[in-house]
Amino acid sequence: QVQLVESGGGLVQAGGSLRLSCAASARTFSMLNMAWFRQAPGKQREFVARIDWTGTTNYLSSVKGRFTISRDNAQKTILLQMNSLKPEDTAVYYCAGKGNMVGTWDYWGQGTQVTVSS
Repeated sequence: QVQLVESGGGLVQAGGSLRLSCAASARTFSMLNMAWFRQAPGKQREFVARIDWTGTTNYLSSVKGRFTISRDNAQKTILLQMNSLKPEDTAVYYCAGKGNMVGTWDYWGQGTQVTVSS
């Protein structure tokens, strides 16, 4: 069973930066595809960024150029560097992982709150 634990959320002013971390317990972390999702109040959970086991990344269009996802396989950690934050980035951010390239995300963290004030 894979456990994911997020950290790094908080309150920041618009234009500021935060870095989220997700620590994984998986023995084969290097083979997992990992992602960040977010859910704002009253809205559905949405995809934010993904990094495959190959290192390939992709992003939600509205965060491209502002957010960067990365991974450290030795530390079994993924990071989400968030710059130029906007109030609309306010949400609970979740780390997710799966072993397959397609299909549902199998593993989820508990989430970390990010609040951007205007």
